[in-house]
Amino acid sequence: MRLPLPGRPRRDTPDLGVRRGERLLAWSDTSLGPVGGTREALYLPDRRVPWEEVQAAHWDRDSTALVVREVGTWGEPQPVHRLSVAEPGRLLELVRERVSASVVLTRHVPVVGGRGLRVVARRAAAGDRALTWAYELDEGLDPDDPGVREAAERGLAAARAEVEPG
Repeated sequence: MRLPLPGRPRRDTPDLGVRRGERLLAWSDTSLGPVGGTREALYLPDRRVPWEEVQAAHWDRDSTALVVREVGTWGEPQPVHRLSVAEPGRLLELVRERVSASVVLTRHVPVVGGRGLRVVARRAAAGDRALTWAYELDEGLDPDDPGVREAAERGLAAARAEVEPG
């Protein structure tokens, strides 16, 4: 039986449906229910998001909003989750560390007028899957523009050559 440390209240681990073999490392209560993270994924109230599929996350102290932005699909709106979290505690530290750890390579590709896109390679925490590749377009770039698509393909080929030689 695990006992709480002296002077600290006991916090029962929430049931987030964590997969077998994973262990909840940090969690916090939110407006939509508990949110937590393991070494492999972020557990939101309604879904599991592997770290390599989380583009970014931040917490705004003034609005108490935890905003999690998933990696999107070319030309589609990115899934964004907004949750009210009074105090994220260690969860925010875990999110930042795991998202950063998933990024293997980021390369900027200029497109037009100072705007461009980033080609990003991410790796699953377990390292048991191939790299996933994604694009992050600067505001105002049209994913349907042939010039943007060509720059993305060129940038991806160059980035892949760096990471996957031969």
